[in-house]
Amino acid sequence: MNIDKNEIFASLKNTMDSYTKISEATWNDFKNICTIKEIKKNDYAFELYDKVDAISFVYKGLFRTFSTNEHGEEYTKNFFWETRFYGPMVALLSNTQNNSSVQAIEDSIVVDINHTKYRELLAKYEDLKMYHILYLEKHWILQKDHNTYALVLEDAQVRYERFLKEFEHILSRLSQHHIASYLGISPTHLSRIRKSLKSKK
Repeated sequence: MNIDKNEIFASLKNTMDSYTKISEATWNDFKNICTIKEIKKNDYAFELYDKVDAISFVYKGLFRTFSTNEHGEEYTKNFFWETRFYGPMVALLSNTQNNSSVQAIEDSIVVDINHTKYRELLAKYEDLKMYHILYLEKHWILQKDHNTYALVLEDAQVRYERFLKEFEHILSRLSQHHIASYLGISPTHLSRIRKSLKSKK
């Protein structure tokens, strides 16, 4: 896979600037705590109980974060595609072991951002701090609150219909198994829902 470092960092900078403008001084220090790497399809960015000290920007590819219960059943918590960030935030902030896994669904290129050094830069740069706040508000508070509400109060068909709209741009890249595990249902149940919706058209 071809890696153009300038293009990758430009994508990362543009993504961060979409939340708030990052100054040249901040950006120069920020780039120094970043590492570009490739992750092959089905490989893990990190696994359950790994001690991780990075958050990652997806330049190319697709990932899912998931947990497995005592019966070996997988529950997919989220998907991360180009210009999104993934990382074990609870584990990073509490300095504990990670309680989920992140797996590449496609061959991917990511930028790992050293979390310890990132926290140091947050204390140094106000623009980076504002970016951090705005990103967390959008992706870790508003979206997570809505997803928790839906899982508890909406039935499976309603969740699936909402999923089709929310993830329309990556549907062709997801397997039915991954979709079912995100919705918290079996692939068989998902198949029944899809057939029911088709019959209503």
